[in-house]
Amino acid sequence: MQRWLYQQLVPEARASGISLLNLIIVGLVLLSFLFLALETEPTLNTKPEWARLFAVFNVTVVIIFAVEYVARIWVAGIDPQYRGLGGQLKYVTRFYSVADLMAFLPELVVMLMGGGGSLLVLRVLRLARLIKIARFIPAFDALGAALRRSSSQLLTSLAVALTLVYVSAVLLYFVEGLGGHHQEEFASIPRALWWAVATLTTVGYGDVYPVTPLGRFFSAIIAIAGIGVVALPAGVFASAFSDELKERRERGTRL
Repeated sequence: MQRWLYQQLVPEARASGISLLNLIIVGLVLLSFLFLALETEPTLNTKPEWARLFAVFNVTVVIIFAVEYVARIWVAGIDPQYRGLGGQLKYVTRFYSVADLMAFLPELVVMLMGGGGSLLVLRVLRLARLIKIARFIPAFDALGAALRRSSSQLLTSLAVALTLVYVSAVLLYFVEGLGGHHQEEFASIPRALWWAVATLTTVGYGDVYPVTPLGRFFSAIIAIAGIGVVALPAGVFASAFSDELKERRERGTRL
């Protein structure tokens, strides 16, 4: 029974494809996201029959995910690296194991305590269930490997971006906040940071903008620099992802 369940629950134990049990888990995750969206619709959550359906579904999913989590711990010992107490501790601290725990534990605790308004806030933690799906899609592993491969370059890009955001906010604070028209939106560096982020990310909401000639001059330079700030990490990650896919093809790794 343990070995059969191991083959059903652990993707690496199968030569190819996804087991029926894991397919059911994926279906429940997708349904939980559908119900999460429907629960926010006032015309549905105010009707007793829909509210009862949401409650029954959520309780059912939480119980199933809790049983699945316990089952995964039970069968993990078949893998030599997870045998014994030390191995089990190693297993439960894995990234995927923590995600499995977060997929049901917060809601389970609140349900056992009688529910209440706090349960509404915990609904956002259902997003952790996305990671349960990622376990069965090899492409997500390639994305994670690409992130690890390019982590130092991405951190450098982030440092450059944060520096530029701060410098831009300081410049506009002195030009527009202290001098010029003394705009309230630039009256302090923290206030100017909102404009700097919106400009350097090329979003440009237009709710805050410089009005002095010098402020517009600096704003134009900063806006042009923002193109590079956005493009740099994208280029770094795209290159790392391409290299990862190439290496996986050479190794014959399934994507």
